[in-house]
Amino acid sequence: MAVSYNRLFKILIDRKMMKKELCKLADVSPSTISKMGRDEIVSLEVIAKICLTLNCTVDDILEIMPDSPGNETDKKAR
Repeated sequence: MAVSYNRLFKILIDRKMMKKELCKLADVSPSTISKMGRDEIVSLEVIAKICLTLNCTVDDILEIMPDSPGNETDKKAR
C-alpha cells in the first residue's frame, strides 16, 4: 500500500501556508513533514493533529494508493 500526501501540500499552497508554519501550529516535527514529502507512512496521531489544525478530514490530506506489481512498498518486496 502506498500513501500520497499531495492533497495536504495542495491545501498548504491554497492557504499560502508554509510547511514550517504547519509544523508549529500542529506541533509536529519538520522531519515528519519531510517523511510526508517522500510519501512515507506517518502515525495516525500526526494525521489527526494536522486535520484538527487545518480543520479538514483525512481524505482531504492523503490518498491511499492500491498496490501494484512494481510498487516499492508492496508487502512482498519487504
